[in-house]
Amino acid sequence: GENPHQAAAYYSEPLTKVTSVTQAEIIQGKQLSYNNIMDADAALRIVLEFDQPAATVIKHTNPCGTAIAADITTAFTKAYEADSLSAFGGIVALNRTCTQEIAEYLNKVFVEVVLAPDFTEEAVALFAKKAKVRLLRLGELRAPTLVWETRKILGGTLVQESNTYRLQSHDLNVVSEAQPTAEQMTDLQFAWTVCKYVKSNAIVLAKDGVTLGIGAGQMSRIDSVNIAIAKAQQADNNKRKTAGAVLASDAFFPFRDSIDAI
Repeated sequence: GENPHQAAAYYSEPLTKVTSVTQAEIIQGKQLSYNNIMDADAALRIVLEFDQPAATVIKHTNPCGTAIAADITTAFTKAYEADSLSAFGGIVALNRTCTQEIAEYLNKVFVEVVLAPDFTEEAVALFAKKAKVRLLRLGELRAPTLVWETRKILGGTLVQESNTYRLQSHDLNVVSEAQPTAEQMTDLQFAWTVCKYVKSNAIVLAKDGVTLGIGAGQMSRIDSVNIAIAKAQQADNNKRKTAGAVLASDAFFPFRDSIDAI
């Protein structure tokens, strides 16, 4: 369970056509815990959003870093190095076959779970040196379909439609005099996609298909903004310049303090 004193179980839906952690082939590693499955599912949901090669690193169901690129090794490297400090002990998800280069990188750090559609033979051989790391082979990836999601509350159950909608360019309404460039608009759509999987209050700073700073789960939106900016400034110090970056929020800014900080 989530804590050592809690019993737990998981139930799979064998007739479902969607890609699922519960139906993945476990190549190696320790038994999956409640937390492992929760985080692995959160990671899987993010990489399923993208058609291009995508990678994410998850801690406590929030992304530390997410990236898209022309190839999966580059996407992974950018995602992990977006916030390598937070990525320690995280869950890594890929939407392409895990390469030998990714396995070599992950053998030098500590991660709990790696999930991907497949793993090269060389990658599997390398991971065998770290037998406790859980490897999940997902097989063919299928995007989730609209379903009813439930959440238990005291004395009842909440039910709502799953959020499977992908933001489209025609959804966006530019109200500022300054018009975003095509590159900024692409980055904004990427950032809002990631923002969908960040706990509210959620703020995502991104540039060139990589998250630079993420502020998650704060009670005050300005606190989330400040955390995201601090992460991005740390990235700036690491020579990944943030000039021209974009920012996505999961809701409106009620006061101008966040705008001033941005």
